[in-house]
Amino acid sequence: MPLVRISLREGTTLEYRKALADGVHRAMVEALAAPADDRFQVVAEHPAAGLIYDPRYLGIERSDRVVFIQITLSTGRKPAQKRAFYRRVAELLAASPGVRPEDLFINLVEVAWENWSFGKGEAQYMEG
Repeated sequence: MPLVRISLREGTTLEYRKALADGVHRAMVEALAAPADDRFQVVAEHPAAGLIYDPRYLGIERSDRVVFIQITLSTGRKPAQKRAFYRRVAELLAASPGVRPEDLFINLVEVAWENWSFGKGEAQYMEG
């Protein structure tokens, strides 16, 4: 059920973008109990002017290799799961493709279960 949007500066390789997507998905499966086959992701590169951010907000030194990860998911995860997820994403993406933890910006958007349709014009998670 998660819909993942990954935004980063243009100029990366296909392998780099795939490693980002793979790492985020693995962290969702491990820390958020997302089903392994529930994978819906959009990875988009943007020109430098298309990513606007404060390079030092909250004392975190971000570089031009900042990666924005926004995940829309059904409500219900506990704070401890979310913290574990943030840590796991940072660990996995540091290992491959080499993203500095300071360059990760992650936002979870929780929605009610009835706000999903996976095809056929049906609300698969809605009762009645």
